Amino acid sequence: MKKARKRLPATWRHEEQLPWKKQKLLDIHQALNSDPVDIETLRWAAVSEGGLLTDGIRRKVWPTLLSINVYNLPAKPSKDVREDHKDYRQVVLDVRRSMRRFPKGMRVDEREVLQEQLIDIILDVLRRNPQLHYYQGYHDIVVTFLLVVGERMTIGIMEKLSNHHLRDFMDPTMDSTKHILNYLMPILEQVDRELHDFMIRSEVGTIFALSWLITWYGYVLSDFRHVLRLYDFFLASHPLMAIYFAAVTVSVQTEGSKEQRV
Repeated sequence: MKKARKRLPATWRHEEQLPWKKQKLLDIHQALNSDPVDIETLRWAAVSEGGLLTDGIRRKVWPTLLSINVYNLPAKPSKDVREDHKDYRQVVLDVRRSMRRFPKGMRVDEREVLQEQLIDIILDVLRRNPQLHYYQGYHDIVVTFLLVVGERMTIGIMEKLSNHHLRDFMDPTMDSTKHILNYLMPILEQVDRELHDFMIRSEVGTIFALSWLITWYGYVLSDFRHVLRLYDFFLASHPLMAIYFAAVTVSVQTEGSKEQRV
């Protein structure tokens, strides 16, 4: 017998009931309180208009999407986490340069505490997972989670992501990362053949999209709300979604340039 397709929440069928944000929050809370948790509805909430809406919701849904047990989170990093770590100096340099990733107006002492936590989280995840290799840009992902979910939850999330969504970026070499970047042109060929052919003739390559891919756009987007909206989307999607999003970004930017010239 063929399984019936799940009926989507009313707000995604564009029916007028409650204001859509209130309806969406209600749908999310119902999905979280279901037994078992309604993962499909949470994924739809994350990828549909507005994403997960609030940081409070993100603190509940993000770990759920990643199957993280919030009652058994890793302990805070120990005091010796920095001792003799091969990546310590590079991590410190990257974190010290990340001031723009913190909210404007944040007190200096608050930011410095978070930066110290950021260093410890990165080194702790790497120490727990010696098969992983640090890359510049990793801290841009970690700081996004730290600002929303706090230290211990960030360790749990980054340990899961580093062994799954981000795994190819954490090899000893960039070979796997370059391989993923090479998907960009074939995807563009399907989306916009004219643009694809132009980029091939121009020999522009794909390296321009590297920072987009390995930071989940955290490095290049200035509005933190936009970063969070993308993280909702990526956490609910296939690990390769970031490269598909890159293809759409290039296509949309090109279309915008065409319209301006006209």
